[in-house]
Amino acid sequence: MKKVFLITAFYVTALLCVTAQVKKPQPKVVANNPAASIQRGKAVYQKECLSCHQADGGGVPRLNPPLYESTTISGDKKKIISIVLRGMTDRVPIDGEYYSNNMAAHAELSNQQIADVLTFIRASWGNKASAVTPAEVKAVRGVKKK
Repeated sequence: MKKVFLITAFYVTALLCVTAQVKKPQPKVVANNPAASIQRGKAVYQKECLSCHQADGGGVPRLNPPLYESTTISGDKKKIISIVLRGMTDRVPIDGEYYSNNMAAHAELSNQQIADVLTFIRASWGNKASAVTPAEVKAVRGVKKK
């Protein structure tokens, strides 16, 4: 009886180990699902943007602009896509305040990641702007900066 129990326990343990090592399939990205894009964008924001623009999108006065209720964020998609792709080194006024900290380029992010993070930002903190699509990011990525 003890031998049967040990053999059964061995097989159950082996089966659990094999099952635990099987990779779970990644969810398919659906480009036209804004809710899913916002969720993915939040994860990108937390990894890439939070340290400068803060958890609440408030930025840092005179260094990193706030992202809440921003005319830049809710305005021209091509402009903000370009800023994410190429970064920015200019001292610029945004909604009446000057910001002078350089923004690093994030061209290493995929078109989907950039679309997702910008969709998240454009739907958060009082912003009510339309989603950004990977095709829009691709179009801006392909344009050479003058």
